[in-house]
Amino acid sequence: MTSFPHSRRLMQRGIDFLGAEHAILCGAMSWVSERNLVSAISNAGGFGVIACGAMTPELLDAEIAATKTLTAKPFGVNLITMHPMLFDLIAVCARHQVSHVVLAGGIPPKGSVEAIKAFGGKVLVFAPTLALAKKLLRSGADALVIEGSEAGGHIGPVATSVLAQEFLPELAADHVVFVAGGIGKGDMIAAYLEMGASGVQLGTRFACASESIAHPDFKKAFFRANARDAVASVQIDPRLPVIPVRALKNKGTEEFTAKQREVANKLDAGEVDMAAAQLEIEHFWAGALRRAVIDGDVESGSIMAGQSVGMVTSEEPVTAIIAQLMDESEMALSR
Repeated sequence: MTSFPHSRRLMQRGIDFLGAEHAILCGAMSWVSERNLVSAISNAGGFGVIACGAMTPELLDAEIAATKTLTAKPFGVNLITMHPMLFDLIAVCARHQVSHVVLAGGIPPKGSVEAIKAFGGKVLVFAPTLALAKKLLRSGADALVIEGSEAGGHIGPVATSVLAQEFLPELAADHVVFVAGGIGKGDMIAAYLEMGASGVQLGTRFACASESIAHPDFKKAFFRANARDAVASVQIDPRLPVIPVRALKNKGTEEFTAKQREVANKLDAGEVDMAAAQLEIEHFWAGALRRAVIDGDVESGSIMAGQSVGMVTSEEPVTAIIAQLMDESEMALSR
C-alpha cells in the first residue's frame, strides 16, 4: 500500500498543519535529532524536529542552516523552555523562518509563544494536565503534544493511553493534537487516530535509523534491550523537583542518583538557588547523553529510550520505518 487512504483521512488535519506527507513527527532527541536524521525524516514524508537542547544560539543557527541544505521539506525546532537564552534561540528561528517551534520541558515563559507567532511560526506545546492544555491553547499555542510516561527522555507520570482518553474527547474536535510515548507500531498509530488524534510523535523508533549519527554501541544497546530495561530515574530529594528521565538501566543511572545528592547538598548550603540547581541537573543529562550517543559510552552515559525499545531490533533506513508504520496503520484501519 502506498496511498494509505484511511490513515491519511484521519491524519488530514495533522498533515495540513505540518505541511508533511504523513502526520508523523520525530521526537526531538538531544544529540540524535540533528541535521542528518531530521532531514532524512522530512525527506521521507514525516516531520523532522531539531533538538536544540543545550545548544548556544550560534550552534542552533549552524544546525538549521545545515539542515536546510539537506532538505527542502518543512522541519521544526524543539526549544527547552528553561534554556537561559530562550529568546535568543527564538530569534535564530525567526531569522531562518522556521515553520514550527516546539516548546518543551515546562510552561512556556511569558512572551515566548508571542515571539514565535510574531515571525509566523507555528507553536507546539506539551501539557501534563487537561486544564493546562486548554490554557496553553487559549493563550496562542497552535497544537498540543500529549506524551505519556512510556516515552524516552524527560517524562511525566501518566501513561499515554490514559492521557489520550482524557485529552482527545475534550480537545480533538477543535485542535491539532499529537500523541506520543510508547508508540512502536502502526497499529497503535491507527488506534490513536481513531480516538481523534491528528497525528503521532515517535522518538525511540527512529533513534537507530541508518541515518541516525548515534554510535554503533548506542544502537546495539537498543537492539539488546526490552521494555522493562527502559526505567525512569528516581527522585531522591523532594525539595529538588527533578523531571524523571527514562533510559536503559546502567551505571549512569546510579551516577545520576549521586549527582542529585550533590546538587541537593549545594542547595542546602545555599551555594545555588533552585533555578541554578535545575540547570545543573539539565547539564548533567546533556553531558551523559552525549557520552552515550556520540562517544558510545553505554556504561556510564545516558541511553535515553522509551518502553517501545523492544520493538527496535535492527538498523533500517527512515523511509523503510515510515513505510512500515503507515502500512501497519492502514492494515489496522481497513480491518
